[in-house]
Amino acid sequence: MKRRGKGKKGIHSFVSVRYEYRRKNVLREMTPRRHVFAGIRRAILAAAIVGLIILALSNQDGTTNVQQGALLDDDANLTPEERMIEQARAAETEARLNERRKFLAEKCAEEGLDRPGNDSLHKPNAWEFLVNKEYHLIWCNVFKAASTSWMYNFNLLAGPQFLKASKAVPVSLARQKYPRHTAEELMKFLNDSISFLIVRHPFERLLSAYRDKLEHSLPHTFHSNLGAHIVWHYRLKNSKKNFGEKGKHEPRYPFFEEFVRWLLCQWKAGNELDMHWTPIVNFCTPCQVRFDIIAKFETLQEDQDFLIKQAHVGHIIKPEWKNPTRGVQTKDVVKNYFAQLSKTQINDLYEMFRYDFILFDYSPEEYIPLGKDNPITLICKN
Repeated sequence: MKRRGKGKKGIHSFVSVRYEYRRKNVLREMTPRRHVFAGIRRAILAAAIVGLIILALSNQDGTTNVQQGALLDDDANLTPEERMIEQARAAETEARLNERRKFLAEKCAEEGLDRPGNDSLHKPNAWEFLVNKEYHLIWCNVFKAASTSWMYNFNLLAGPQFLKASKAVPVSLARQKYPRHTAEELMKFLNDSISFLIVRHPFERLLSAYRDKLEHSLPHTFHSNLGAHIVWHYRLKNSKKNFGEKGKHEPRYPFFEEFVRWLLCQWKAGNELDMHWTPIVNFCTPCQVRFDIIAKFETLQEDQDFLIKQAHVGHIIKPEWKNPTRGVQTKDVVKNYFAQLSKTQINDLYEMFRYDFILFDYSPEEYIPLGKDNPITLICKN
């Protein structure tokens, strides 16, 4: 076979040469082995074309198109069937996220939380927002809702060297790169950014905070000292009998019921609450701040995959779980803990987190039957 001349340069000449070569091979008798080789050649051809396209785009448009090229390269590794599945999954996720935004807007209007005002629920609270100006990504950090993972992600977005060069606590490290902004500054940044928050069932989030910060607290820490304070003021003399601890030493940390009594007293007194169990509506004021993506803990994998692709940061961060619960998962033991409470206490907790339930479409119904019928008198102590 004679060699072809050089012909035109660039992508089109390369494609025509490869096509002519493949066409002549098809004319031969196709044995099973040749079928395999033909498939391999087609795969190599597709990869080469995609690679050239990505290279051309990156040379033309710089950083943004490099990110998009990386996404195309990931898709190139998928079979047509896998690509169709991914596209269907992304469409389903997008539809779900759109419904959440619509639902939130409707509930904010119904509850009157979308109107401006002077109280904490009717004006933007910019305190817990992290604004990444380079990638136009804004996150309201909700503790105990994948916060450790996304704090790590935002530190990564600040630069791998920035993350590796410090041994500071992730929250403190992040604030070195992402200073707190005023509400006016936040509103300005929202104009050209993707904003998101991650929510979780209020009772599951509360229990996760209790287990992590009190039940498993390290000695001589703030939360260990807080636990000792709760035990001193709220532990009943017959607690062993109430919680099935006969024959065992009482733990140094408060029982969940003791913690709930203390928490309800703090809430009813109007005291400032710990960030780990502050309602999301107070933390992120979702009726006063526009959120493009409302991710949920229950569908976190799909939601954050979608977010990462929309923000074009997949070349930097990957969906990871940075702070798994020690021992069994919270969702697997939640009934055991809420069985310590009375129905009255569970209803009071619902009132405390009422807006979180309403705005993010959660229900307390499966929890209320777990409570005891006999009410526990709430006696608040200093």
